[in-house]
Amino acid sequence: MKKLLLTALLAIASSTVAWSLTTDGQTYEPVNDIKIVNQWILDRVHTQAEYLDSPINNTNCRTATLLNGIIYVGHSGFGQAYVDGDTVPISTAVLHRFSVADGTQLPDLELTYDGLPYGGLLAVTSIGHDDFGHLWVAPVTSTSVETVPVYIVNVETGELTLVNRMPKGNDMQRTDYLDVMGDLTLEEAECNVMTVANSSNEPGFPTVYRWHADQGSDSWEGGFEGDTYIFITSFFPDYNTGFSLAPIVKMMHGIDEDTYYSGEWFYIDAHNAAPVVYDVSGYIMDNFELVDEDLKPLDSPNGCNEFTLDGRHFFVYAMADMHGDNSFCQANICELGGGDDATFEGMTKYWQIPADGLGNINDGGLRVHCFDVEKSIEDGEEVITLLTFKSYNGMAVYKIGKNVGQDNPQPNYPTGDVDGSGIVDVEDVNAAINIILKLKTAADYPGNADLDGSGIIDVEDVNAMINIILKL
Repeated sequence: MKKLLLTALLAIASSTVAWSLTTDGQTYEPVNDIKIVNQWILDRVHTQAEYLDSPINNTNCRTATLLNGIIYVGHSGFGQAYVDGDTVPISTAVLHRFSVADGTQLPDLELTYDGLPYGGLLAVTSIGHDDFGHLWVAPVTSTSVETVPVYIVNVETGELTLVNRMPKGNDMQRTDYLDVMGDLTLEEAECNVMTVANSSNEPGFPTVYRWHADQGSDSWEGGFEGDTYIFITSFFPDYNTGFSLAPIVKMMHGIDEDTYYSGEWFYIDAHNAAPVVYDVSGYIMDNFELVDEDLKPLDSPNGCNEFTLDGRHFFVYAMADMHGDNSFCQANICELGGGDDATFEGMTKYWQIPADGLGNINDGGLRVHCFDVEKSIEDGEEVITLLTFKSYNGMAVYKIGKNVGQDNPQPNYPTGDVDGSGIVDVEDVNAAINIILKLKTAADYPGNADLDGSGIIDVEDVNAMINIILKL
């Protein structure tokens, strides 16, 4: 064991790569007894050097999601591989993983399908999870492709399972960003999948696709009364006739048990519009027409999500894109107006995050801005964990609740940071070795050396630290 430890130390003593924990440095005032605190941030504004050295500094890293304490970032074209004896390699895809708690980069998840490397053009452009904890990915599809494949990801192995190839029907448009509601396995609930036709030109297309399967079913059907798509005819602003660059769709949970996973109402946000709420008939249920001018999005960003906290209805949406004029990929968090009716009209702004932005570098026209939330109970109170991710500019994690940040205004130590220095380096390996050799005890260090949660500190924990340092 001592030889292994010595070899490990020699391998990293000459140079170490560490992720220094950083927050956005802002103090956000409480609103209606609700607080927000930044856990950590990795972006062009606050941690430029670390971000530029990160694998997510790539326009092929377009979307992200958080699930069970891990952030997953889809990276299309990460590497190349030959499949089935082809003479031309395909661009392979991986998922970059980060700890929600402290931002530590975890080992990548290499994706395979039928035992072979998975890839192709923009193979994991869209990533998310259903309501029952199933991680999914989907590729871009062009106007020459008749179906939209959706895959479930095995988060332990990276193996993909095809859910279905969703048929476009007679209107074959390009698709980019999907939303999923319910249970993709159809074991515990129904499932609905939606996407919006993407166009790089104005005015865009009015096509919205939707597919549905009942709980326990073995087949999928069109989600618009059997049809796979509808043409939207009502827009905001009303002079629009379609959804242009990189539109997103986000389904809303129903208000009762029977409709909770039906997604009968949904948001659409596109480059040429603010978020609009539609029903499955294509009728506008709500828009930004009566919203205060200072709450209307700038620079046409795309992205939104919603959550409830202590019975209040909240809406987070991309407020500013990356084209100068103090636009730094920021989001507004607002409490919706109308009480239980939860309307845009009368909504109250709580905070803009980050207050000084994630960055203002053009992402090549992707526009999409991802938000994901997880709810937990901490010290008897509801807490929202919010991820904001903007391709080619950065990401951050925020905690929202009544008592967040009260006792711990700074984030916890990074995973593997045994000595509490804020970075994981050779000193942490030395600290773990001291504990193993009983030169010191775990109580002598502020951080946690038991990385694998086995209850003992041993060579496996040292190997885990080395993997973090070497980004393995």
